[in-house]
Amino acid sequence: MAVHWPRELTRGLTATAVVRPAPGTAADNFDFFKTEELLQFRWQLAFGDQPGDPLTDAELDLLREAHRPMVRLRDQWVLVDPELVRKARKRDLGLLDPVDALSVALTGTAEVDGEQVPAVPVGALAKLRERVTDDLGTIAQPPGLHATLRDYQLRGLAWLDRMTSLGLGGCLADDMGLGKTITLIALHLHRAHPAPTLVVCPASLLGNWQREIERFAPGVPVRRFHGAGRTLAGLTGGFVLTTYATMRTSAPELAAQPWGLVVADEAQHVKNPHAATAKALRTLPSPARVALTGTPVENNLSELWALLDWTTPGLLGPLKAFRARHARLVEGGDPAGTGANDEALARLSRLVRPFLLRRKKSDPGIAPELPPKTETDHPVTLTREQTSLYEAVVRETLARIEASDGIARRGLVMKLLMALKQICNHPAQYLKDGVLTTRSGRARSGKLELLDELLDTILTESESAGAVLIFTQYVEMARLLETHLAARGIPTQLLHGGTPVARREEMVDRFQSGEVPVFLLSLKAAGTGLNLTRAGHVIHYDRWWNPAVEEQATDRAYRIGQTQPVQVHRLITEGTVEDRVAELLAAKRALADAVLGEGGESALTELSDAELADLVALRRTVT
Repeated sequence: MAVHWPRELTRGLTATAVVRPAPGTAADNFDFFKTEELLQFRWQLAFGDQPGDPLTDAELDLLREAHRPMVRLRDQWVLVDPELVRKARKRDLGLLDPVDALSVALTGTAEVDGEQVPAVPVGALAKLRERVTDDLGTIAQPPGLHATLRDYQLRGLAWLDRMTSLGLGGCLADDMGLGKTITLIALHLHRAHPAPTLVVCPASLLGNWQREIERFAPGVPVRRFHGAGRTLAGLTGGFVLTTYATMRTSAPELAAQPWGLVVADEAQHVKNPHAATAKALRTLPSPARVALTGTPVENNLSELWALLDWTTPGLLGPLKAFRARHARLVEGGDPAGTGANDEALARLSRLVRPFLLRRKKSDPGIAPELPPKTETDHPVTLTREQTSLYEAVVRETLARIEASDGIARRGLVMKLLMALKQICNHPAQYLKDGVLTTRSGRARSGKLELLDELLDTILTESESAGAVLIFTQYVEMARLLETHLAARGIPTQLLHGGTPVARREEMVDRFQSGEVPVFLLSLKAAGTGLNLTRAGHVIHYDRWWNPAVEEQATDRAYRIGQTQPVQVHRLITEGTVEDRVAELLAAKRALADAVLGEGGESALTELSDAELADLVALRRTVT
């Protein structure tokens, strides 16, 4: 016999998992770096067409006690699914800590009894979700910033401000050359937090950070916590710069200092969460954490987990659970064609997108704003061996110069300058011993260490932007670099004055076609006559005394036919004759043209003994 139910009896109830602040908690103020404040997670039942009007506790009690398929609710009979009755009886699903609650809010799903079910945030958590996922508003650059931020940099600043003001962290993962450093400096000025900002970076970037801060935020205190005699005594604000190695060994001292913001630059250095450096970084308390990297994922999604689990601890859950819930599904593909991979990828994307800002040079709205050529000086410190060699050569040669004159004196000056530049490049070039690293595997040259840092970042970028020209005026240094990079598994080719014309053309074709990512070139041999527009990066390993020669070399990539922005990197050893010449070129261009112009380094042979001593004296970096 067929039974016909009146239509009003078929008005179904729906169940949704909801998360809201638990009774007695601060509903409007979540601190996602603490887990004391828990949130309530429970089933919410409502009529299908009235999701905004959930059943009351009294109505849920009626439903819970129902033993028949029909229940009288709101003056009407309702046909009830036994599964809904079960959920009404077990309405409370427990308590969630804030990061788990935020994960539920962002993905729109939750796992209940091993099943993914729809879930929604309500109350203050819903408002927080809106703030995290809404379009960014406009923000004015801070008045203390001595620069004009481009539109995309202002958007980056607004995003960082939003995340840090909410007590959340974030990863700024812009391509190299898009201005992560200046954006972070602007954030520091905008926040105006009374506590200092700690920047942890590779040793090769300490000098760059200090100079960028002094250039773009003059008057803001900046201190290096690195080397012998380092101290935090008397610290009141501004920036503190330290290296990953120093942070690892001095973690207790750094953890005892209140920080307004902690920044991990080139954060791929802590992509292994089990390494001592990553563990030490996690011990540093801060109301906000920012990771800076152009390569948030190099090998697998566990690296992304490591970055975001530091910036926003617990967001992605334990690593083992993250691998099972997200990474394996995304990385493993979908051979059965079930769509599970796409669903897992979408869920992971919804979860991490608010916490990671990734822009590439090729993105619409960014490339047109970039200048066609961006030039960056990368200061780097000498190693102890380089420092000892440098000071010894200066001391011994200056004494001989003071006792000579005429052609002999000019010859000694030229010899001194060449020796110092070789020492700045690498001790192996000066000593001609062919040994590139110490027995412990550490680089003997600060420049070589910085070059490795640059190449690691550049070669992970897009295919065209990842092509690099490396210029050096010394063929012997180019050969050392060729050996070193070959040992690292980086394909290179070397062009110098002895390369036959036919071979030169073949090498250009190989580079332009993408067969070789790194092209080593001696400055004089390759400074003119080559079209190498595939390169998005030009690295000057050592400085030429005549800036026009450097510019001609750079123009191998920056020329007619170039369709991408070109990043020019000049490696400069701090406190050395290279540094002094760079200061003349940058700050006193007219004087540099007069002194260094067409005459090159030969003009320096006419300096007085005192002027020469001042030029080559090693200036110690203050820590």
